[in-house]
Amino acid sequence: MFGRQRNLYSTYKRVSSKEHLNGYDREDGLGRTLSDALTEIGNPSWKRPLPHVLVAIISSFLFGYHLGVVNDTLESISLDLGFNGSTFAEGLVVSTCLGGAFIGSIFSGWIADGVGRRRAFQLCALPMIIGASMSASTTTLGGMLLGRLVVGIGMGLGPAVAALYVAEVSPAFVRGTYGSFTQIATCLGLMASFFIGSPAKEVFGWWRVCFWTSAVPAALLAIAMEFCAESPHWLFKKRRTAETEEAIERLFGASHVKYAMAELTKSDRGDEFDTVKFSDLFYGRHVRVVLIGSILFALQQLSGINAVFYFSSTVFKSAGVPSDTANICVGIVNLSGSIIAMILMDKLGRKVLLLWSFSGMALSMGFQVIGASSLLSGSKVLYLSVGGMLLFVLTFSLGAGPIPSLLLSEILPGKIRAKAMAVCMAVHWVINFFVGLLFLRLLEQLGPQILYTAFSTFCLVAAVFVRGNIVETKGKTLQEIEIAFLPAD
Repeated sequence: MFGRQRNLYSTYKRVSSKEHLNGYDREDGLGRTLSDALTEIGNPSWKRPLPHVLVAIISSFLFGYHLGVVNDTLESISLDLGFNGSTFAEGLVVSTCLGGAFIGSIFSGWIADGVGRRRAFQLCALPMIIGASMSASTTTLGGMLLGRLVVGIGMGLGPAVAALYVAEVSPAFVRGTYGSFTQIATCLGLMASFFIGSPAKEVFGWWRVCFWTSAVPAALLAIAMEFCAESPHWLFKKRRTAETEEAIERLFGASHVKYAMAELTKSDRGDEFDTVKFSDLFYGRHVRVVLIGSILFALQQLSGINAVFYFSSTVFKSAGVPSDTANICVGIVNLSGSIIAMILMDKLGRKVLLLWSFSGMALSMGFQVIGASSLLSGSKVLYLSVGGMLLFVLTFSLGAGPIPSLLLSEILPGKIRAKAMAVCMAVHWVINFFVGLLFLRLLEQLGPQILYTAFSTFCLVAAVFVRGNIVETKGKTLQEIEIAFLPAD
């Protein structure tokens, strides 16, 4: 009996993939079209893909954790490793992971396309475990920097793959909600690093515990991903039709297999399985969408969000608020805005939230400009500065924070999605690095009024750019978006 089943399976595998897939475009035996069938069966359950999404966003949690892990521990690290008082060495400890993240982001697309999304997550976890262990056990500055560089490679790989995977395994009607989970997980990772790192100033060597702790969720990601479904889009791209159907059934249910396969077939332009060259991203019909993604990420960083995060403790300190309390306040506001964005994402849509977000950020920076001027004095300046900064973080988390990576994973064509996302994320890290490197120097040379005015201007430019170039993707399948957004040759 089992031999007969294997023979039937072998016969099935020998059928031409194109011939097999074309069958999904036809009407079923009852004369119904696929649209009619979808109307009858309704939307797939949001519960089926949820466990897979929750495992994937562990990478985003780790991303946030490693961004914040040195905030409260840097002083004790410098004392323990013998570079206390060297601002250059302290800056290297903070920023080395950004260099690693740039390296990881560049290769993320080729890794995700080469080995699949699940294996890419596991490869992302590996440097985070190794790098964290190196940092936790080192006795020299060089060992710490090497560990941070290795961790950074995992940080660069994780967010890009998470955005791809979550978009590709989520039903269209909750894709925005699930896409917001990555930003929420990042916020939770940042807050976890603040809470776990808080005893570092009182307990000698506690910073080592902070690094060892991060290895636990990284190991969990690597193990749990073994039990998650592979992206149906990646399996289809590799012509693994039977496995594609199996993954769709796990994620959406057996009743949705036929419709989902038909949707995947719709966007097949005959070149879906061709090898994508790096040059393919920068000419022809692909250049516009890659350019939109890169500009959107660049404007996100040029808005000044990371500068605000870096400078928040100083603003709070001038108002008499301790740095620990400042970090908690910023973290709570960021998390609250991300939760609100999650609720509104599939109701109002991506474009509306982005417009509100960038406009609100421009207004918030305006408050900062007024607070830095001589128009006001005393407590009014402090209230305006602190209030403007918190409002800036809130409006950022409502749209400009969670939406760009989600939107790009939606509008990028399936053929180039992973590699184009890698290019856009590399742009993100380059701008991030230079903003962090130059912010304090520009603040000294130009003053807060001019610098904050520049940030506000970039926010307004971003709002204009979104209005003119971003399409609404709410409620549409990835294939519908690709067909509508990408012109034919």
